[in-house]
Amino acid sequence: MPLITMKIAPLPKEQKAELAQRMTQLASEITGIPEPAFTMFVEEYPTENIAVGGKLLSERK
Repeated sequence: MPLITMKIAPLPKEQKAELAQRMTQLASEITGIPEPAFTMFVEEYPTENIAVGGKLLSERK
């Protein structure tokens, strides 16, 4: 069972659904593994828990 994990700031449900569909499709095309074999986890982190270049994302907005 292939596993895809996406760690990201919170997204609307519709964007998560599209992300899951497109990443699964692409992974299936590249590996030749059927799409139904893939499982995907979306791990969301509040922007105050993510820093880039030493700055919290919540402070960059």
